[in-house]
Amino acid sequence: MKTSTSSMVRAAARNNAEWCAAMSRSHGVEGEFKEQAWAAPARTPLYYPDAVTLVPGANTTALSARIDTVAPGASVKDSFADLDLTGDGFQVLFDARWIHRPAKKPAGPPDLAWEVAGGPEALRDWALAWAGGSGDADLFRPELLDDPATFVLAGHSADGLVVSGAVASRSDQVVGISNVFAHDGGPDAAWPDLLNTVHSLFPGLPVVGYEQGDDLAAALRHGFEPIGPLRIWIHPGRD
Repeated sequence: MKTSTSSMVRAAARNNAEWCAAMSRSHGVEGEFKEQAWAAPARTPLYYPDAVTLVPGANTTALSARIDTVAPGASVKDSFADLDLTGDGFQVLFDARWIHRPAKKPAGPPDLAWEVAGGPEALRDWALAWAGGSGDADLFRPELLDDPATFVLAGHSADGLVVSGAVASRSDQVVGISNVFAHDGGPDAAWPDLLNTVHSLFPGLPVVGYEQGDDLAAALRHGFEPIGPLRIWIHPGRD
């Protein structure tokens, strides 16, 4: 891995860990950053890992000791896909790729009216649109709005409904994008408008995130490049 790419992967991993920490805090779960990883001692919210590695070659024994592997469902985001956690009882859940897009303005104006959700009602509207009837809207709590580095981006149709969106997480070197959705057209419909909005909010910051499968292919069609692998591990518990 080239030095510049390696640095960007580290920046993406740190940014993602900060986003996971913010989401966990909004649920009353406090994690801790150490040199090798961010980790939370209690179970984190649904879809969010209990630990995120920040450097290659993290110590697996120390990492496992920082999270609850007694109850089922403990997960680790292995940001460099270089750990073997099978000896600690983990199984691979899925593999994905970190993605990066330079700080440049996309061509063309946005089609939707975009705003940052600024209050509980706006966040709730966004969460219901994001969930799409799955029942997971309560994952996004009003406490999330207290985090100054988190921006919930909502794209509104002409009649005012939230039809597209994402979460932007700002850090010193990059802005991370997650939870991308669009009701019509999926990620391919979401990315052009979303990238315009992100550029207007953070004009000097490159954009990072991670995707897999069809969502990865969509991101690559909109100017991202894959910069490194990551792996999600899950633990069945010891009950």
